[in-house]
Amino acid sequence: MFDALKAQITKTPLTVVAMLGAVVILLNFFDSYRRARKLDGIPTVGPSGIFSSYIGAWRLFREGRKMVQEGYDKYHGGAFRVPMLNHWQVVVTSPEMINDIKRAPNDVLSFMGAIQQLMQIEHTMGKAIHTDPYHIDVIKNSLTRSISSKLESIVEEVAYAFQDELPASDDWIKIPAMEVIRRVVCRASNRVFVGAPLCRNLDYMDLNIKFAMDVAFSGLFVNVFPGFMRSTVARWISPTSRSINRAIKHVGPVIQERLDKEKEYGGEWPGKPNDFLSWLLAQAQGYQRSIRDLTLRILSVNFAAIHTTSMAFANGLYVLAAHPEYLQPLREEVELVVAEYGWTKTAMGKMRKLDSFLKESERLMGSGAIGMHRLTLKEFTFSDGTTVPAGTIIAVASNAVHHDQSKYSKPYEFDGFRYSLMREEDGEGIKHQMATPDHENWLLFGAGHHACPGRFFAVNELKLMLSLLILNYDVKFEKEGEIPPSTWFATNNMPSSKVEVMFRKRAKV
Repeated sequence: MFDALKAQITKTPLTVVAMLGAVVILLNFFDSYRRARKLDGIPTVGPSGIFSSYIGAWRLFREGRKMVQEGYDKYHGGAFRVPMLNHWQVVVTSPEMINDIKRAPNDVLSFMGAIQQLMQIEHTMGKAIHTDPYHIDVIKNSLTRSISSKLESIVEEVAYAFQDELPASDDWIKIPAMEVIRRVVCRASNRVFVGAPLCRNLDYMDLNIKFAMDVAFSGLFVNVFPGFMRSTVARWISPTSRSINRAIKHVGPVIQERLDKEKEYGGEWPGKPNDFLSWLLAQAQGYQRSIRDLTLRILSVNFAAIHTTSMAFANGLYVLAAHPEYLQPLREEVELVVAEYGWTKTAMGKMRKLDSFLKESERLMGSGAIGMHRLTLKEFTFSDGTTVPAGTIIAVASNAVHHDQSKYSKPYEFDGFRYSLMREEDGEGIKHQMATPDHENWLLFGAGHHACPGRFFAVNELKLMLSLLILNYDVKFEKEGEIPPSTWFATNNMPSSKVEVMFRKRAKV
């Protein structure tokens, strides 16, 4: 990702690099000081001085989860702030304040504004993705409505992917889990996004997996610089232009063929595929119908889908390998449900133990210390009287909520059927399902009108993949009972990419 940046630096005199670095530090310092003065009424975790806050930012990078938990414990029921390198992050802790965020209109608290600030989407992925994200509506509407009709093809693709990636052996074989998971998720997702056989193309898979990682890290890098420098820095390091050109070699001919068919036969031409690309074309107008823009939209949905789903699946797989005693009850549920309902959306909804297992894996392992990010477009006052100025990024202490002893018994222990038992106690319903947001107890997918638009697709995909895995394979770690710790950086975490899981063909009993 940083090859272009490295080449530029090696051509630049050391004194110029040093001076540029000093300017960046000074500009960030004065901007951070100006912003911090407006948040004086909100308590701080760590040092809050003009210079010492940078020490706090360094600590946050190393101990982000610990600092957020410290703030949650000390200021529970209110808000606190933690220092980032170039801004202060305000974190809220109470259900009432979370509900305030959930209910706030878009012109007051902006989800897209927060994502732009944190990931610099405009600079790393292009202005249209930030200012004209019509593909999100396609995810909310067309993708969600089409889950039932697409499940059969996803089942087929996941089965093929497991055959290609996992050993058909009676002996235990170690597999680098994260690499395999990303490829399987990429294939399954792109079976819906662009169809077969393109979803199986190795170069196409590789570019989508790398694009997602490159955008995430280039966004973090661009954020170090003051606003007026970011577009210049992004031109050096952003992977988007190169990735679009590479992707067009694969997607371009497919898009052109569909545009030609529409021109000849109209919108509903014979043999039209029912996939995400077709749904995009049905909504796209003007420049949105260019091959380049449509390719970027496909890259962007891959960016959103591949790594979040891969991390969730890895968490579930790692927990299962550490606790293989869950294999048999999960298999029994899947076999009974599929025997009656087949591989259908109804069947996915009936797999209550599997849903609980995946949800509990995410609750325990998590996807970061904070979530539900919003940018205040106007001064915002919470129901408890806490006021934050415009231009502030606020978030929720989601990991701490998920490990709160007042909400969960033994919150640091894995209880795979925790939620399925809750559903039995409360009666059949959606309250405790993985895809159902709950601003008091379950924050993985956010809450309110900005809850993750792709959560229904993601949860069904996760359940389908784990179902097929446990029906056909045995899994374990060499040391049972030990779940490998996640890798944390700042307030973010991800499953370890170094973990090897042992697989074999399911043993006959």
